[in-house]
Amino acid sequence: MVSQFNRTVRRRLDEILGDEPTPQRLNMALRHLAKWRAHVLENHLVERSGDRILSGPFRGMAYPVRTSEGSRNPRLIGSYEACLAPVIEEIAAGGYDRVVDVGCAEGYYAVGLALRLPQARVFARDTDPKAHELCLRLAEANGVADRIDIGGEVDAPGLAALVAGRTVIFCDTEGAEEVLLDPQAAPGLLQADVIVEVHEGMKAGRVDLLTRRFAATHDVQRIERRLDDSGLPDWADGLGDLDRLLLLWEWRSTPTPWLWMRRREGGR
Repeated sequence: MVSQFNRTVRRRLDEILGDEPTPQRLNMALRHLAKWRAHVLENHLVERSGDRILSGPFRGMAYPVRTSEGSRNPRLIGSYEACLAPVIEEIAAGGYDRVVDVGCAEGYYAVGLALRLPQARVFARDTDPKAHELCLRLAEANGVADRIDIGGEVDAPGLAALVAGRTVIFCDTEGAEEVLLDPQAAPGLLQADVIVEVHEGMKAGRVDLLTRRFAATHDVQRIERRLDDSGLPDWADGLGDLDRLLLLWEWRSTPTPWLWMRRREGGR
């Protein structure tokens, strides 16, 4: 029996391929079908392995909510943004008083870091009201809702106003990092450590721009993306290579390097 979901996928595929099959249209069709298959695999993953994160820095964290963007699979597996695992461990050991998560989505990092930093207050911000609801549900599922302040859009001064004591800013704002992380508009940002996803594929030169802004006061480390299949459950050995890759796929389409910017001791 064909589900309504599959019919919707087919209609959209017909729309994409309705005209001349250019490379751009074929690429859109590939991504569309890959997302369909990722949703199918998500159902299998939850049925076989449950809704707790299987590995990585947030292993054991309950994840009963859908994502507000991107795939839930790598989050459940624990391979999501695997390149940041050493940074998360460094943050967890850093004794921070505050975590400010800008672009928090459904709360992967806001809730995860609240669990890893039980003494910290977490401020989760996102422009999407749907993300607020999901983040609250995720926080409640993990017993940390009393330490997470969820809110909407912030500008650079509003972000700097959240810096107090030892603070780390976690910034993933789909391209708005250039506007938000501006120490000239908000000098208080220089008092925090910052981990930021840079959407270099949207606008080249953002990595260099943000590096220059913080180079005088921070040690800046560039971190490139990587895949980590070590957290795949044993039953995934029976899957084909494409399905195994789709379990790890985060739906990104452009380069998104990270900058880990730590305040130097002389600047504290």
